[in-house]
Amino acid sequence: MGRVTERRKILRIRDGAVSTRPDTLVAEEPLEIRLNGKPLAITMRTPGDDFALAAGFLVSEGVLATASDLQNIVYCAGATADGSNTYNVVDVKTAPHVTLPTFGLERNVYTSSSCGLCGKASLDAVRTTARWPIADSPPVRVTPELLADLPEQLRAAQRVFDRTGGLHAAALFTEGGQLLDSREDVGRHNAVDKLIGRALRNGSLPLSRTILLVSGRASFELAQKAVMAGIPVLAAVSAPSSLAVDLAAESGLTLVGFLRGGSMNVYAGEDRLSLREAAARG
Repeated sequence: MGRVTERRKILRIRDGAVSTRPDTLVAEEPLEIRLNGKPLAITMRTPGDDFALAAGFLVSEGVLATASDLQNIVYCAGATADGSNTYNVVDVKTAPHVTLPTFGLERNVYTSSSCGLCGKASLDAVRTTARWPIADSPPVRVTPELLADLPEQLRAAQRVFDRTGGLHAAALFTEGGQLLDSREDVGRHNAVDKLIGRALRNGSLPLSRTILLVSGRASFELAQKAVMAGIPVLAAVSAPSSLAVDLAAESGLTLVGFLRGGSMNVYAGEDRLSLREAAARG
């Protein structure tokens, strides 16, 4: 099975001094996801938590909603010409009662580590009906001070990033700011899928009283994944896209960007923020 990191020999130049040394790199390998034996998608990911990644991907696609929807996930033997197992192909088998969405799933496309939705025919295909409308979820209130504390907790949990400097991270927190789970991956959408997939397999969906924090920007695909998992608050340390803001406004998702220190921009769902203390100090 692929490892999370690999070593490579490099030429290092520092202030004119030249030396050779080994360097630690984040591993990147393809993962083919099959659904009930049929090829579905290929994503570039950091090996590890592959079953959770596949399960979370299918939550985002509207296929899975509860642990009972999932019969099993296995690595596919015979994925190469000589019949060996590369541990880079997984097959997800759904339970008999699961009905697949009416839109075409078999897009059979290469998905890069920075784009989880490449190959979608239209935005309509990804605006799947949420199983747990966020507008109907239990009331969640957070303060700017609580949100400001989350990036430091996420950074402290990025163990592989400390060794490689080349991974995105995502984390789930309680509405009180307690870290529930964190995942790292070369693709930010994969890190989120791993979180959601682990929650699905643990029977924790919907994640209606949690906050999702991502280490990079907030794209439409990440907003969609949050909505599909019932997550009411999505925060990012960088910028959101216009389409992510539109989806957040439509779905009732609280979307926070540029979360750095005590500063942040709230793009949608500001009703979940308790601003009285911040306003009084302003």
